[in-house]
Amino acid sequence: MLEFKGSNAAWDSLVSADYALQLVEDRADIDISGPEFNFVRSIRVFDVRYARQHESGRDGVCNRSAVVVLGTYGIQGDFSWRSSSPAALPAAHAGLERWGEHCPSIYHRSVFVEWRDYSGNYGFEQVNY
Repeated sequence: MLEFKGSNAAWDSLVSADYALQLVEDRADIDISGPEFNFVRSIRVFDVRYARQHESGRDGVCNRSAVVVLGTYGIQGDFSWRSSSPAALPAAHAGLERWGEHCPSIYHRSVFVEWRDYSGNYGFEQVNY
């Protein structure tokens, strides 16, 4: 175990810098609360951890289950997750178009990110896995 004798100013400086870095990682390091930064708050991340639908048994009972979470950015760039659902996915999302119809067999996983740029233009990316 290392032991420091005398002044710990250098050590305190490192600890302070590490703490500051952690604060910066949790939110923006400048004020982004103005309307010119609305494009940051427009970013939404949908994590479709799984969505499955299939008939089972002789009666053709439709089994549906899904775990979808939505990540958003707050006023100062703080990111958070909350529960969501397949119904909340944007129209541009592909893979669950027949979700809720009779009962076609579906198994889907994806991450879908959507945003509006500073001019208001819509954009998105989807990665299926």
